Amino acid sequence: MSELHKFLFEGLPVRGMLVRLTDSWQEILRRRQQAGGYPEAVTELLGEMAAAATLMQANIKFNGALILQIQGDGPVKLAVAEVQPDLALRATATVTGEVAAEAPLSHMVNVNNLGRCAITLDPKDRLPGQQPYQGVVPLFGDRHEKLEKLSEVIEHYMLQSEQLDTRLVLAANDQVAAGLLIQRLPLQGESNLAGAGAVARDEDQIGRNEDYNRIAILAASLKREELLTLDADTILHRLFWEEDVRRFEPQIGAEGPRFACTCSRERVAGMLKSLGREEVESIIAEQGQVEVGCDFCGAQYHFDPVDAAQVFLQAAAQPPVAGGTH
Repeated sequence: MSELHKFLFEGLPVRGMLVRLTDSWQEILRRRQQAGGYPEAVTELLGEMAAAATLMQANIKFNGALILQIQGDGPVKLAVAEVQPDLALRATATVTGEVAAEAPLSHMVNVNNLGRCAITLDPKDRLPGQQPYQGVVPLFGDRHEKLEKLSEVIEHYMLQSEQLDTRLVLAANDQVAAGLLIQRLPLQGESNLAGAGAVARDEDQIGRNEDYNRIAILAASLKREELLTLDADTILHRLFWEEDVRRFEPQIGAEGPRFACTCSRERVAGMLKSLGREEVESIIAEQGQVEVGCDFCGAQYHFDPVDAAQVFLQAAAQPPVAGGTH
């Protein structure tokens, strides 16, 4: 069963989280099997994205969807992991070419250094005119060297976009997707998403950095196979047995990460409205109906001529909403 563990280091400005996606991750892959499944390297990348997105959503406690997206000019054109506030998650990838078994990120997505990683925060109840927040970083570092691991990309994003030192260890196969996140807690008023403010005294800052660096080095010693095969208790004890770790109640089962898709017939109808009556009627004239498949869960939605006409009749019948729509 998928699980999320949160913990703090007593007296130190460092927090951590450990996620293990099992049944939820296997369900994502099972739903892809009808389309032929993913190559091994893509399975690992998408699983790491699912684990990373879960950790980030749980870390910020955002009332809306967190969407982690990677796109580029390699055989993997697009990979997306989306996590809701209740940790319901889904993920998908678009693969258009051959992917070697152990292909690094640059070979899959960033062949000509055009790859990008985007993290989008889409509020659950948008105000009129409100747009999702999106941060985008290239898939290369400060010296324009190609980043070969997803963990490096997200660490770079967190440092550049939120000024938060972060260490991330990720791993995935066709059974488990897992991740360990260690983060230096910001000072009160320190520059981050909460705003800018006072800077700590130099000696305080040095001490904070030493504490974080020590724990980050311990976290980085975690091997891929250990992250995939060991339970949370064993991992945390093995890494931090000399530290005073305060753990919180784990989120498991209905309270933890789980697969769920947000697609619906109503959402597809809304997409058809955005296409316009003329475009939809053109598709029906050519194919007899409109078929739309969900890339995340595999659900198929069919609209025959009567269904499509009803979509536009309902749209025309709806009165305008004062002050705009959500």
